[in-house]
Amino acid sequence: MTISRLGPRTAAGILAAVLGGAVLTGCGGGDGSHNAATDLSPQVRNQLAAIAGLGQSKSTIVTAVGTSVDIYSAPTDTQPSSTLASPNENGVKRVFLVQAKMPGWWQVMLPVQPNGSTGWVKADQVTASETPYRLVVSRGRHLLQVFSDGKQIAQEPVAIGTSDTPTPGGRFYLMELLQPRNPKGPYGPYAFGLNGFSTSLSSFEGRKPVIGLHGTNEPKMIGKDVSHGCIRLSNDAISRLAQTVPLGTPVDIVA
Repeated sequence: MTISRLGPRTAAGILAAVLGGAVLTGCGGGDGSHNAATDLSPQVRNQLAAIAGLGQSKSTIVTAVGTSVDIYSAPTDTQPSSTLASPNENGVKRVFLVQAKMPGWWQVMLPVQPNGSTGWVKADQVTASETPYRLVVSRGRHLLQVFSDGKQIAQEPVAIGTSDTPTPGGRFYLMELLQPRNPKGPYGPYAFGLNGFSTSLSSFEGRKPVIGLHGTNEPKMIGKDVSHGCIRLSNDAISRLAQTVPLGTPVDIVA
């Protein structure tokens, strides 16, 4: 598959890759590496989050500066538990949503299974930025809300997964932005890949079942439970979103 990048789209550096025989999944894609969630008590997590300035209206994002990022299970470890190449297999630079901070370290959400996995990265392997944006997908309401600095600035109707292949709930982030070769195809003009995966599918068309947020060539299905787990928007809506929010933006999928 030939990949070409479109370059930065926002201050946080959105990159778009062109998909050939596109498989987004849940919609597809993803990483084979794995790291279990770090085992920290709620009290310690809260303290670390406070240090990082998290829980406020802005979120911290870190972006790889080299050709790989080492992932550690704890900041006290001397050896990484895994390493993620950057850019990823779709040609997009690695971006992570920060959960906590310690001197010289960031705790980040990882684009690996199971959903919710976290790890620690060294501060000298990444650069940090902030985003005021946050997306909330309400499955019961079939609604996507866009927040900036804690205030809602937009909302759009969406389609979600069926009862057999539901859209998973939880906190995720926008991992990559892809531009399908055919803007009138099933993914529309743009497709965000989240760092989350389907919990009902082990694979999708031979790839990891990555959950996507993308356009559609079936706008009449918006508002229904029809996908393999991905979140579908109108093509106009996904185009506006692609021009607005940076990679690393948190996505909360709620009931």
